[in-house]
Amino acid sequence: MSALSVTYAILFYLATAVLVIGVTRKIMQYAKTPAPLKIPTTPAPVTKQGVVLRMASEIVLFNSLFKSNKWIWIFGWMFHFALLLILLRHLRYFTDPVWFWVELIQPFGKYASFAMVAGLAGLWVRRIFVERIRYITSPSDHVMLALLVAIALSGMTMKFITHTDIVKVKEFFIGLLTFSIEPLPSDPALIIHLTLVVILMLVFPISKLLHAPGIFFSPTRNQVDNPREQRHLAPWAAKLDADRD
Repeated sequence: MSALSVTYAILFYLATAVLVIGVTRKIMQYAKTPAPLKIPTTPAPVTKQGVVLRMASEIVLFNSLFKSNKWIWIFGWMFHFALLLILLRHLRYFTDPVWFWVELIQPFGKYASFAMVAGLAGLWVRRIFVERIRYITSPSDHVMLALLVAIALSGMTMKFITHTDIVKVKEFFIGLLTFSIEPLPSDPALIIHLTLVVILMLVFPISKLLHAPGIFFSPTRNQVDNPREQRHLAPWAAKLDADRD
């Protein structure tokens, strides 16, 4: 077995462990963080079913962003929807046989990379040229955007310019799922792409990309607007009340 295959097998095992453990820890932290105030952004739903519908529209349609800024909504939704298609398309490298719906979306996922890069470019331009956004933009924001763009461009290079052996790539990743290291093609574009993906997996748990799971724990979105009907108490406040009694 080549040193390249072993190295990238170890890297992906390590990156997966960091990603899963890191994101799980952050989700547990979010879940344990008290929300002492009733602060849903109005107009807000007054039932739990309404909250579910609101969260669904926020996650799928970016509803609040649409109301705030139509241009940013276009670029943001374009990037996220394209990224979803690309991720789903990549399931073909981890399933054998490939699920039928994954086969159906292959043509769409193939060209979604163009939409992904266009969306990222629009979001990046916003951080450079919009003064109020530039003021709150940190170097890490530019680094993450550059990383995502580089991942997309390296993937497009393999698809449209220098083709790699995708059968061998699939065998490598299927092998990782069964703890069997298979040969990995040594194509430069593939190695660059996989290296960037590993870096993204490693930094994801400590980056602003955690807004993905974090949105589910946002009190401005996940609270029912019923302060008159029901007193809102954080668990620690409820315990204090119980101790006083």
